[in-house]
Amino acid sequence: MIQTINSVFKAQQAHKYTLRNTNATQRINKLSALKSSIEKHEKEIYAALQSDLRKSEFESAVTEVIFIYSEIDFAIKNLSSWMEPRKVGKTITGLLAKNRIYYEPKGACLIISPWNYPFQLMMAPLVSAIAAGNCAILKPSELSSETSSIICRVIDDCFTEEEVCCFEGDASVSTILLNLPFDHIFFTGSTEIGKVVMEAAAKNLTSVTLELGGKSPTIIDDTADLEQAAAKIAWGKLTNAGQTCIAPDYILISATRQETFIELYKNAVTRMFFLADGNIDLSSYAKIINKKHFKRIEGLIEDALSKGASIPFGGKKEASSQTIYPAVLTGLPADASIMKEEIFGPVLPIINFQTIEEAIEIINRMSKPLALYVFSKDKKNIHQVIKNTSAGGTCVNDVLIHISNPKLPFGGVNGSGMGSCHGEFGFKTFSHERAVVFQSSMDMSKMIYPPYEKKGWVLKWLRKLM
Repeated sequence: MIQTINSVFKAQQAHKYTLRNTNATQRINKLSALKSSIEKHEKEIYAALQSDLRKSEFESAVTEVIFIYSEIDFAIKNLSSWMEPRKVGKTITGLLAKNRIYYEPKGACLIISPWNYPFQLMMAPLVSAIAAGNCAILKPSELSSETSSIICRVIDDCFTEEEVCCFEGDASVSTILLNLPFDHIFFTGSTEIGKVVMEAAAKNLTSVTLELGGKSPTIIDDTADLEQAAAKIAWGKLTNAGQTCIAPDYILISATRQETFIELYKNAVTRMFFLADGNIDLSSYAKIINKKHFKRIEGLIEDALSKGASIPFGGKKEASSQTIYPAVLTGLPADASIMKEEIFGPVLPIINFQTIEEAIEIINRMSKPLALYVFSKDKKNIHQVIKNTSAGGTCVNDVLIHISNPKLPFGGVNGSGMGSCHGEFGFKTFSHERAVVFQSSMDMSKMIYPPYEKKGWVLKWLRKLM
């Protein structure tokens, strides 16, 4: 495996100089070929996602496949303008000069993706890498092995190894890849592994984009429409059984509205995911990825209950099918483990607050989240939360939808990540912004050359112009 990886990496290091000279039409053709390959294997992709995560075809289409078609189409439509050198302003020493920013490919890139949205989270950065004119080596997650396999087949059908190559395998394969001096690494996954990736990249001074996670809070103030909030949160929390990096992680709500919210949340969850006989609809409700994560979530619930928390709704577990039913936790003590780590499951803790300042204080005690949600009709409260907290992205009176707009940057901050992706932001992530000055033959820069005697007037003149 090491020899094969090294051989492909060497080939891509040589080929990147060819790709950097490709024009928009050539890159668009590559994106079109990728889309055609995905269309060819679409049914197999749905089957793989069903096998790995028990995702329904509808959910897989919306959150994985159609999402990527949209990403490709947006890049194709806008790539020519993204690639154009951007004009910038002049300076005193170059009044007649032309100043431009050129977007050049970073080169040979490594993309490591996770298991929760295994197709989308591999293909989205790949679209950006191709649009920017890069080579790429892909390492999909071994936990979603069926999807990883079909990803590699999609790639094999439309790219040569010297341009894009996919390697399956466990963490040892990632370790081999991380030891190589890539020009850029794009990693999506946990904060813990993100630190490992960043440490490895530092040894080669490789730039990194880290799309991580964290505990995304959801504030519901006293002016919010509770029925609307409950329905939106139920969908955002339980899509993919809560295994979503921007899922609402916990709720902040006043004690007086808590009971009503729980009842409305229960109604929304029942309507969306349960059958008439009271059993959960396994055809539309995903499973936990594996037994290890099933036991981890089970342990978080048990820890909370042992410390005095209650489950007013849900909590049933079926180990044989790796299914954890939607659950709500209340009365959580400060030392509950579920409030110290990202849940990544269908369990919704509820914390009470009295003032918006208290809610903000609770959020700011934790690491900066990947997403923050606010349900409110009070503009003052909304802007107070946005102004006094930090998060990768925020939705007001909705959840998750910011990721679907390619005109918005998607990414984290500090513990939830660094850098951004999608649309032009993804194109720039995989590009180096190169400053270029075309100086005129009639330039004024000689005024600042030595010798400096009798040039005091130049400093006075510059100060006046500043």
